[in-house]
Amino acid sequence: VQLQASGGGLVQAGGSLRLSCAPSERRFSRNAVAWFRQAPGLEREFVAATRWEGVPIQLYADSVKGRFTISRDNAKKAVYLQMNSLESEDTAVYYCASTRDYVHISRLREVGTYDYWGQGTQVTVSS
Repeated sequence: VQLQASGGGLVQAGGSLRLSCAPSERRFSRNAVAWFRQAPGLEREFVAATRWEGVPIQLYADSVKGRFTISRDNAKKAVYLQMNSLESEDTAVYYCASTRDYVHISRLREVGTYDYWGQGTQVTVSS
């Protein structure tokens, strides 16, 4: 299974971007899907998570809560990350990730929970 992430780019502080993530196969249901990011020299960190189908949970890192929104399009089998009020600290490579099976919500913030990873898309916020 491959995950295709897109939508990154260069934006000024205060601007917006929308990232998209789509799987190569349509067999995901209650699996979790998340966005992580990694800035140079730092560890990969959790940004937001939801599920491909079922109860539309939304988890966010404290640093993005109120500015980022994760959503999904069941018909297109795609997940989006709408990023508003972007800050220079948001500059990173953003990765889409999915679990292979259902995983409890308590584990969805952990990098090790996810089985499939996209190639990453660069987001650069200029101040």
